[in-house]
Amino acid sequence: MSFQVALNFEDGVTRFIECGPHETVAEASYRARINIPLDCRDGACGTCKSLCESGSFDGGDYIDEALTEDEAAAGHCLPCQMTPHSDLVLRIPSTSAAAKTAPATHTATLCEIRRHSSSTVEFSLDVDDRKALDFLPGQYVNVTVPGTDQSRSYSFSSGPRQKEVSFLVRLTEGGAMSGYLAEHARVGDRIEFTGPMGSFYLRDVTRPALLLAGGTGLAPLLSMLETMTQSPAAHPVHLLYGVSSDQDLVHLATLDDYADVLPSFSFEHCVADEASSARHKGYVTSLIDAGTLHGGDVEVYLCGPPPMVEAVRGHVTSLGVTPSAFHFEKFTPGAVLATAGAAR
Repeated sequence: MSFQVALNFEDGVTRFIECGPHETVAEASYRARINIPLDCRDGACGTCKSLCESGSFDGGDYIDEALTEDEAAAGHCLPCQMTPHSDLVLRIPSTSAAAKTAPATHTATLCEIRRHSSSTVEFSLDVDDRKALDFLPGQYVNVTVPGTDQSRSYSFSSGPRQKEVSFLVRLTEGGAMSGYLAEHARVGDRIEFTGPMGSFYLRDVTRPALLLAGGTGLAPLLSMLETMTQSPAAHPVHLLYGVSSDQDLVHLATLDDYADVLPSFSFEHCVADEASSARHKGYVTSLIDAGTLHGGDVEVYLCGPPPMVEAVRGHVTSLGVTPSAFHFEKFTPGAVLATAGAAR
């Protein structure tokens, strides 16, 4: 039996390798021609020291100078010694270029265009070699806009195990992808993208989780929820979803469906427009208090436009609560190859 190991590099590029139960992660990485940092190969130097963010493993033999007890307790590991007991996600302390690898390129066929409203479109792709595409729920890819030399970054709204991959797009005037989707896109079009990328992805749910979405920042959180249906969380998972106007609300029925199949999941939404028919009017910060944050024993996942992300971070600080973990991604509509996160 082999296990899948996701290697997430400092520049956000993720590569997946297959590792046998008696094979070290370093051996599997080099077999796949991915040169992660390595020197002694026997647990003495600590050059390959990485952080395991998900999964279980046998740490192997090493000396304290290479990996201290405190570091091991915090999840750090030595790929040259560790062997997996499950699928793993490792944060590698180098860039993909230094490891002599790069994001994979995939080709696909546009198989569905769904116009949710005048402001939001969702499109789905049938990837030529779906088995070759792996990603972590929450990650994004760079999509080449058909007929141009421009690319845009979009987070998956679908789960890693779903056959077709989907993306949510907020339509912006003059936007390259917006113009293509609104005026030119046809089922059957060929589309190319590279990835996956990003450090915004679901970790093991070992405590309550608070998911926060602004607009089409809902996309990566939908991917996370879909993943949870394969392995339901034992801890409460609560989502707060905020938009500017009623027309921007999408996938409420999908969220209801997740609430039906995930006993630990609940959600609320709010709309900034005072003329909205929504139960909650205003911003998501109005729905966040010390109780929502479980007094700090919570892992926060936040995705939205920069003002929303900064407002939430400031609000949490003002409450005097420090979450156990705070993962966030900012996006700018129409951003080209966004480095801070995925564009919408």
